[in-house]
Amino acid sequence: MTDHNKQLAAILHDLGSMYRYLGGENLFKAIAYMKASQAIKGLPGDISVYLKDGTVRDIPGVGESLEKDIREFTSTGTVTRFENLIKIVPHGLMELIDISGFGPQSLKRLHQDLHIETKEEVVKALEDGRIGQLKGFGPKKVENMLRGLKLHKHVEERMLLCDALEVSEKLLTLLKALPEVKRVELAGSLRRKKETIGDLDILAAVNIKDRKKVIAVFTDSKLAQKVLAKGDTRVSIIMKENAKQADLRMVDESEWGAALQYFTGSKDHNIHLRGIARDKGYKISEYGIFNIHNHKRIAGKTEEELYSQLGMQYIPPEMREDNGEIELALKGKIPKLVELRDIKGDLHMHSDWSDGLQTMDELVDFVKKNFSYDYIAVTDHTKSSRIARGMEDKEFLEQIEAVKVINHKLGNDFLKAGAEVDILADGSLDLADEVLLQLDWVVASIHSGFSRNNTDRLVKACENPYVNCIGHPTGRLIGKREPYPVDIAALIKAAAATSTALEINGQPDRLDLNDELASEARKAGVNLVINTDSHKYNDCSFMSLGVDIARRAWCTADNILNTKPWYEIEKLTSKKKLSFA
Repeated sequence: MTDHNKQLAAILHDLGSMYRYLGGENLFKAIAYMKASQAIKGLPGDISVYLKDGTVRDIPGVGESLEKDIREFTSTGTVTRFENLIKIVPHGLMELIDISGFGPQSLKRLHQDLHIETKEEVVKALEDGRIGQLKGFGPKKVENMLRGLKLHKHVEERMLLCDALEVSEKLLTLLKALPEVKRVELAGSLRRKKETIGDLDILAAVNIKDRKKVIAVFTDSKLAQKVLAKGDTRVSIIMKENAKQADLRMVDESEWGAALQYFTGSKDHNIHLRGIARDKGYKISEYGIFNIHNHKRIAGKTEEELYSQLGMQYIPPEMREDNGEIELALKGKIPKLVELRDIKGDLHMHSDWSDGLQTMDELVDFVKKNFSYDYIAVTDHTKSSRIARGMEDKEFLEQIEAVKVINHKLGNDFLKAGAEVDILADGSLDLADEVLLQLDWVVASIHSGFSRNNTDRLVKACENPYVNCIGHPTGRLIGKREPYPVDIAALIKAAAATSTALEINGQPDRLDLNDELASEARKAGVNLVINTDSHKYNDCSFMSLGVDIARRAWCTADNILNTKPWYEIEKLTSKKKLSFA
């Protein structure tokens, strides 16, 4: 995404949030601005190109009014509509509008009754008890707000995995362009693919004589806002893009493997390795493995060499948390983890029939050009999801016919007719059985009632013969919303008993199931499905994030349903229907 597009998308997103705050008939404007913001984030070229060639109206959500705003932005850098709204709406509160415990109505009350205009003022009013004195803001509400702020602060201090990968790629590109850099690789928690990242750690193999030049390029680049520290082998900067820290360490190429292993971590994994090395008469550090008696280095050029010297299989970075992986490696039983290339299809994708930005034809064309999938499923929202323009039953029947037309043109059944069906409060589904029966793939998800215990609701959905998968099973949004109350053990048991798959949703702020729960599901023999929940072209790339989580859960391709050909998936879905007949 270009900087120009990023700035415009941010303004349009804020406009959408402010229209949500105002409510009423403004909700339609909110949806349009949010949709346009998402679309502009995903544009391959700068927005000015679309204005010049007359295709700006082809961008989802952009009509006459929005085109005017976009043209104004490209010429002035701002939008009059935005400048006018921030005079009547507390713009400083808009960052909280999606945070659990807040929302438009709560923010209105805080602004109108307590004249609060910023997040900092919210925190102070919670601490001094003023918010708790408002009617309707009892102890439970205040507790929810405090929890929401805590979640928000956690993500403010850290980066989502997706964001960290995006900005780190820019740093890697900068360093890879330098002939003095022999090798360069991510390290730390980012290499282990944790769901949130603190500082970025980068390791580079650079000769001593060249390090000053590499440091100069790193610190003088447009990516650096401020230099925090600078030495002979390490430099730390604050990045201009997100005000987060990035550390570059430089080592000799002969020490590469030992340094990469050491700086990848985790700390607990490394401590365990040191103990094993000590028992074998070795000392291990970022410089290599040394004989404890004569101090001679005996390994460390590659990670594989290091682990082999300790009598182990190579351990993939995603597994290095000291959760039993070392014991497996000593026995030669490290599993072959699932890889992105193993994925044969995406089974949770939205089109413009509900809240997606692309038509089904466009979605199919894009996927076929950019991915080597054998199938995808369009899974639009059902009628209860009004904010997502959920579809009526008859619209699904029409969409099924439209899918047949597309497949006829393709000459195969690449596109599967599906739905993301709302699980209602009583556990029933928001789509009639006669429609469900005709679908190829059904994802059942919860989109409301997050505060109640949803165990029975989810178990009942698993027991529905037409449900193939539970979507984003815990409902959490990283930094915005905690998982809803659910007995995960009971859900996993029900999924296993009913041959219902559980999703690893690859959306950057979901990653739901997380690695720990996906691991529990794997151990119970539950099929997992890695999906993108895509709403626009760029979202399709989130499959890699889902694979990262699956690898952290020690999943092999056999554990992931959508690594299998469609006929095998169809056998499972048919078998489930028959078992409930």
